[in-house]
Amino acid sequence: MTYDLYIGDRAFSSWSLRGWLMMESFNLPHRIHMVGLYSGTMTDDLAPLHPARLVPVMQRPDGVIVGETLAMAETLAEENPKAQMWPTDPDARATARWLCAEMAAGFSELREACPMQLLYVIQGFQANAAVRADLNRIETLWAHAAKFKTDGKWLFGQYSLADVFFAPVCARMIGYGLPVRASTKAYALQTLRDPAFVKWRTKGLQVHYEPVPDDHGLPTQEWPI
Repeated sequence: MTYDLYIGDRAFSSWSLRGWLMMESFNLPHRIHMVGLYSGTMTDDLAPLHPARLVPVMQRPDGVIVGETLAMAETLAEENPKAQMWPTDPDARATARWLCAEMAAGFSELREACPMQLLYVIQGFQANAAVRADLNRIETLWAHAAKFKTDGKWLFGQYSLADVFFAPVCARMIGYGLPVRASTKAYALQTLRDPAFVKWRTKGLQVHYEPVPDDHGLPTQEWPI
């Protein structure tokens, strides 16, 4: 069973990163199709997948199209139970679903002020009160998740879809030098050092942009990984 996954530019498309990590991190067979977010071909690229209009979107082997990352996550977990994409404990699993749903629907201030970019670390970025509030909420949720952790180093112990959904947030925390707790930064760096994330970013760096999308015009330094 091989899935077809349609994604946008790796260095900037946070939702595409989530879709890809679902498959790559849990060893689900897949083929990648690139969609032109910045080349202007997105509408045409997604036309065969109507009514999908955003990335990522996947096509199952039977031809059924599934958009939106939460729907993709549930579909993949249902069709691949041995992959254990959600925590096995029922209480932890319910909480992980809660965190993923809040991530998918919330944190608009953080998203708008800090679009994901995997090129470098931006220096001198000043997080406003609304961004800090989003960061505080994320840290509250992560601390709540830790209550269900029995072993392992991820949000719920073993790597799960919750870690997938928050991976772009980790990139924002490090990429913008955001003010977070030391334990939060350590988890973010752990995420960025994970082999699947490194593989994604390495491929993203093979594409060069001039100008760079969402450039803040601030000094930069090298990515810490």
